[in-house]
Amino acid sequence: MNILVTGCAGFIGSRVTRLLLDEGHTVVGIDNLNHAYDVRLKEWRLSRLQKQPSFSFHLLDITNQGELRSLFEGEQQRQALPFDAVANLAARAGVRQSLEDPWAYYDTNVTGTLNLLELCRTSGVRKFVLASTSSLYGDGIRPFREDQATDRPLSPYASSKKAAEVTCYTYHHLYNLDVTILRYFTVYGPAGRPDMSVFRFINWIAEGKPVTVYGDGSQERDFTYVDDIARGTIQALKPVGFEVINLGSDRPATLTSMIALLEALLERKAQVRYFPAHPTDVQATWADISKARSLLNWEPEMSLEAGLERAARWYLENRSWALDTCEATGKTAHLQSNL
Repeated sequence: MNILVTGCAGFIGSRVTRLLLDEGHTVVGIDNLNHAYDVRLKEWRLSRLQKQPSFSFHLLDITNQGELRSLFEGEQQRQALPFDAVANLAARAGVRQSLEDPWAYYDTNVTGTLNLLELCRTSGVRKFVLASTSSLYGDGIRPFREDQATDRPLSPYASSKKAAEVTCYTYHHLYNLDVTILRYFTVYGPAGRPDMSVFRFINWIAEGKPVTVYGDGSQERDFTYVDDIARGTIQALKPVGFEVINLGSDRPATLTSMIALLEALLERKAQVRYFPAHPTDVQATWADISKARSLLNWEPEMSLEAGLERAARWYLENRSWALDTCEATGKTAHLQSNL
């Protein structure tokens, strides 16, 4: 298959791309390499992909409809169908940052998605996968099921993803586009986003810095390892009609317990500082993954303990520059504790 992956230099997008290449697929990757967090991390991920002969990269923003159209037309000149599928993993992510610049979130998450859907329609691409978020559930009843109401998002980030999901349904209804929407739950792992809690906690504990926790630490997150998320995303390329599917670990853990695991792994005591909870934060997340099991034959495989060990090892092995990415990100972004 020839697959377009947007956000290919991102945390999840790069892992999806790598697994697709390992399976023998051809991947066209696009990314705008923006500065939402330190671009050196994106460049590191991208450099590993560019060694693969079946991968081609385009520096491109999905909000630019003209450049996107040129890409689709260029692929169509080589073959009747430009792509067998589009996996839209490009996004402005992060709950609290979305309060500071909601326009950027709507531009990328809504307009960017619309641009891709329209090009799929006009060029005959029949399969579309959208990366969405557990943030849509807000403070709903746990475990979160896909048929729960998601009409009360708590942040511009969540509301922009809700708008993208609704737009996907419109294109499925009107044009019979096959769509899978994946709601990811707190993704972590090696080379993760430096504004997310796991990466930040590893950095703070390893470097002997104070660990910032918003709330009392009892809040729970359904931490899900990035390779599990990537596998589920690839399995979601199958025809389903229109489906919304949770991808989570189905094993929530408190922030306090996660910090304790990192203390043991890094052999250092965390200096925890507590601050009031933020109004965009939810107390707990927990994915009901029965739909992923039945439709995608997908199960998370990585335990939190083993996944944190891999994430911590990656940080220590790349400490000379990973430390800088955390410091650079800390100047422009707040800690994110959920996705």
